[in-house]
Amino acid sequence: MSQSDQSEKQFRIVHVTPAEREERNDQLAVEEPMEVRIVFGPAHHRTGRSLSITMRTPDHDFELAAGFLVTEGILQSPEQIVGFEFCGEIAEGRTSPNIVRVELQETVEVKMQNLQRHFYTTSSCGICGKGSLEAIRCNGIAPVHSSLKIEYDTIYRLPERLKMAQSIFQHTGGIHAAGLFDRTGKLLIQREDVGRHNALDKLIGNQFLQGNIPLTERILVVSGRTSFELVQKAAAAQFPVMVSVGAPSSLAVELAIEFGITLIGFASQTRFNIYAHPSRLVDAR
Repeated sequence: MSQSDQSEKQFRIVHVTPAEREERNDQLAVEEPMEVRIVFGPAHHRTGRSLSITMRTPDHDFELAAGFLVTEGILQSPEQIVGFEFCGEIAEGRTSPNIVRVELQETVEVKMQNLQRHFYTTSSCGICGKGSLEAIRCNGIAPVHSSLKIEYDTIYRLPERLKMAQSIFQHTGGIHAAGLFDRTGKLLIQREDVGRHNALDKLIGNQFLQGNIPLTERILVVSGRTSFELVQKAAAAQFPVMVSVGAPSSLAVELAIEFGITLIGFASQTRFNIYAHPSRLVDAR
């Protein structure tokens, strides 16, 4: 089954304009739940635990699970993973179940009480900003140190290059993306998902499994706005520069300032705003 078969689904719709009304086929991004389970502990006392259920676009599920475990502070190296497997029932029309089981090495210590989701859930929760920042510190995420310098002209080109690489977005118009770029603005890899956080977890998971983290010489570009949670994931992967086509939240900016991330918003071919650590950007004019 191809990526489009997994990630897109066709529906019969009625298309309406002031001039006409007609039936046509329309492609939509698939949204399905995925559960992440881990198995950990000493050989004589292995423990299985469900960590997360997220609504995601099927594809790159193992990367999504790995990225989630990295950004939750559970994993520090790919060698800590014994293996991945799908488990549970297979839904109609799918080739694999919606549960990913990740078996960890015996030496991996899992502190359930330190997981971020015990401190906050979404940007609409009632936990204060100070408490959210403290949760990040407790997860062992360090400030980003990088000598990376990026020219202004490179930033102008990034959002359009990411958009042109979004194959699912081109068909459906209803999906987010995260892209990994080098200092010259070359797109190295991108991932798409109905969830902004999932797209970034897939990207981070891909790089983690290849042993490429920390990503202190790379640029992260995300579609949509920049939330606190996205900056936290960028910090976990040690991205020095994060670019978004939308606005950041106040807490996202505060987190970027504290953890040494150059944060850029409202990026387009004609403008961008720098919200944190502008010294990494160079005006070559």
